[in-house]
Amino acid sequence: MRLVSLLASLFVVSCNPVMVVGTSNEACVVDGDLVVVDTRTHELWLCREHRAVARTKVALGRGGLDKTREGDGRTPLGTYSLGEPRPSVRFGTFIPIGYPTVEQSRRGFTGTHVGIHGPERRVSWLGAVSTWIDWTAGCVATGNDDEIALVAAFVRERRPRVLLR
Repeated sequence: MRLVSLLASLFVVSCNPVMVVGTSNEACVVDGDLVVVDTRTHELWLCREHRAVARTKVALGRGGLDKTREGDGRTPLGTYSLGEPRPSVRFGTFIPIGYPTVEQSRRGFTGTHVGIHGPERRVSWLGAVSTWIDWTAGCVATGNDDEIALVAAFVRERRPRVLLR
C-alpha cells in the first residue's frame, strides 16, 4: 500500500508544471531579456530587465558541463544566441542554442543541435521527475510541455540571449 501511495504522489508531482512565476530576482543579474540556466541548481530562469518572470527545474547533459566537442554529452557554458523555437518529433519543442560561437569554433570547439527542449516523448509522462537526473546529449531539458511552451513563447516575444553558468 505504501508503494502505491508513493507512486501516486510521484505521478501527481510529475504531472503538475513546476514553473514558478513571481520568483526572486537572484538569477537575473544582466541587463535586458535573458534566459538564465543556473547549472549548479538545475534551474532555468526567464528574466526581463533584472526581474524574474518564471523559473523551472531542468536536466542537463549526461557528460557534465563545459562542452568542447561533438558527442561529449556536455552542456556548454557561456552566453549564446537563441534560434527560433521549432517543433520536434523527439522533444515536442526545440529551441536552438548558438553553440559554438565563432570564437569557440576558431578555438576548435565542435558540436551541433544543442538547444533547450521539452521532455523526451517516450518518457514525457514522468514530468518533473525527468529533471532529477542529467540525461541529455548536452542540451537543457524541461520536465513538461507547458514549461517548454512558456520558454518558447518568451523567446519568440522577447528574442533573449541564453546565459548558461
